Amino acid sequence: MPTAEIKEFMPASTVEVFDLLHNYKRRLEWDTLLQKAYLEKEFPEACKGAISVCQGRNILGGFALRTEYVSFERGKVSAVKLLNQPPFFETFAASIRHLEITENQSEIIYKVNFTAKPKFLRWFLDPLMKKVFAWETKKRLIALRRYFEKNRNEKGKD
Repeated sequence: MPTAEIKEFMPASTVEVFDLLHNYKRRLEWDTLLQKAYLEKEFPEACKGAISVCQGRNILGGFALRTEYVSFERGKVSAVKLLNQPPFFETFAASIRHLEITENQSEIIYKVNFTAKPKFLRWFLDPLMKKVFAWETKKRLIALRRYFEKNRNEKGKD
C-alpha cells in the first residue's frame, strides 16, 4: 500500500490552519486541486463522523472522493477514510497533523495511503499515483501557506 508524507511550514497557528483547512465554505479560496468541496447537508461543519465530498479538477480526472472524518481534534489532527469507489482508488485514507512551532507558525504534515485499482495494474499505478498525489498535495500546501502569507500582508497594511 503506497504511503506518502508531505510537510509544509505555515505562517499561522495550528488552530488557524486547522480551521481554514476544514472550512468547506472557504476551501476553494486556496485549494489548487479541487473544483468542488462540501460537507453533506446533515453536517453544518466538519467534525468526527462528518462526510465530505471533494471533487478534483477535470485535468486530474474530475472524480470525487467521498470521505468520512474518523478523527477530528481541533488544531491537532484530522483523518478521513474513503466511502465511495472512484476510478483508480480501491482504498484511500489520509491524516493531517498540525505541530505548533511558535504562536504564529506551525507545521502541517499530510499523510496519505491508498490502494490503486484495477489490481492487475497496481505495479504501474501505485508509483505513478503516489508521485502525482505527493506533487499535487505539495502544491496545495504551498498554496495554503501563500494564502496565509497574503492575508497577513494585507492585514499589516491596515
